[in-house]
Amino acid sequence: MTSVLEIKDLHVSVETDQGAKPILKGVNLTIRQGETHAIMGPNGSGKSTLAYAIAGHPRYEVTSGQILLDGEDVTEMGVDERAQAGLFLAMQYPVEIPGVTNANFLRTAKTSIDGEAPAIRTWMKDVREAMDALRMDKSFAERNVNEGFSGGEKKRNEILQLELLKPRFAVLDETDSGLDVDALKVVSDGVNRARENTGVGVMLITHYTRILRYIKPDFVHVFVDGRIAEQGGPELADRLEEEGYDRFLTESSNA
Repeated sequence: MTSVLEIKDLHVSVETDQGAKPILKGVNLTIRQGETHAIMGPNGSGKSTLAYAIAGHPRYEVTSGQILLDGEDVTEMGVDERAQAGLFLAMQYPVEIPGVTNANFLRTAKTSIDGEAPAIRTWMKDVREAMDALRMDKSFAERNVNEGFSGGEKKRNEILQLELLKPRFAVLDETDSGLDVDALKVVSDGVNRARENTGVGVMLITHYTRILRYIKPDFVHVFVDGRIAEQGGPELADRLEEEGYDRFLTESSNA
């Protein structure tokens, strides 16, 4: 059976110094396993808020609507429960975890998600192969998670987790930001490998179309002011490349 992630009339507020601020204002979106959906839009349109709401970040409150995974509402689940259910978030700014090596972190995460520890010999082989494919030096396995990593190394590390943890759905929050062309291609190849090997459904959040040259979306959704203003196929991304977001922002301000 193909898994389905459904966002139904989702309204989300974020806590600020001035109180709760509404960000998402009724988002509807359905992603099936094996599909890639590009979420595009200007700064402040709610793209990252959607990512954090799906992952269960406590600062982002779902005030109404639902996030359904195969028909089950995940909005009351904790972050770890969502990960165990098959949801994965690659963060725009991955955090450092001092004192925890990459190797220990990955095996602990895999054990938590699968409910049992992977066999050491096959697991280490999988880790080495995934690191080689992402052009990560083997020394990164023994380094603390993201500590002292460059921006590009942190992004590769996120995709390493994606390839090894094998979620049903992956939300990639501006994975292309700060990457040079070579790193962008390596990271994109990793996402494509995960999709081919596991059928993961991908929600790819980005400002720019350059990553879409490497990761081909099935659907493109334009976010403006907390809502989906337009959706279509890959040709919509090409149009955005030519025209930018001015048309949508003008329509939004006139609404």
